[in-house]
Amino acid sequence: MTTVPIVCFSDVLCIWAYLAELRIDAVRKAFGDQVSIQHRFCSVFWDTARKIPATWADRGGYEGFNAHLMHTAEKFPEIEVHPDLWLSVRPASSWGAHLLLKAAQLDEAAGGCAPGAAEAAIHGMRRAFFRDARDIGARAVQLSVLEAAGVAPGRAEGLVDNGQAFAALASDYQEAEAMKVQGSPTFVLNEGRQKLYGNVGYRIIEANVLELLREPKADQASWC
Repeated sequence: MTTVPIVCFSDVLCIWAYLAELRIDAVRKAFGDQVSIQHRFCSVFWDTARKIPATWADRGGYEGFNAHLMHTAEKFPEIEVHPDLWLSVRPASSWGAHLLLKAAQLDEAAGGCAPGAAEAAIHGMRRAFFRDARDIGARAVQLSVLEAAGVAPGRAEGLVDNGQAFAALASDYQEAEAMKVQGSPTFVLNEGRQKLYGNVGYRIIEANVLELLREPKADQASWC
């Protein structure tokens, strides 16, 4: 059976990546084992104290960014967004959360936690911020999210301490740069030949998967 790998690059502080979880769930429901979702990270909210005031300087700063998120959320009632985002809670960076989530992925790959625990931790990290307005830039919050997903905090911290999680995260960031990933989320298919960036609808993803499942010959380009 043909399996289509879909590599999803995202930043956990990106609302469009939070919304994209619904599209990923729909893809899994429609295609089952015919698709393989691989979660990787890119750097968008690297230093929020610099990025947001600079990017939103002439649009209201943090208050303007909050208003933008609330306006975006109104269009998608399927997701829950806390009204205090970036007002009462301002994570300093997404990098710390990404680091612990890479540790979770490594732990799962080594059999330390149950299959699916790392992805559950990714979902949990986004819900902790967007739904519950928790500071996922803080190590204590990050570890509590991992534990709730079934990842032992001690094992995750061990993978940070020995450098393996740093190496895995650096690999994600390097690969995102090499693939010219523009932002979060970006879906990469067909060994990098097809890239779907931003607020991409389910039908667009579906069309690309269906075309790849058609199994064109090696010398035949995909029509997507």
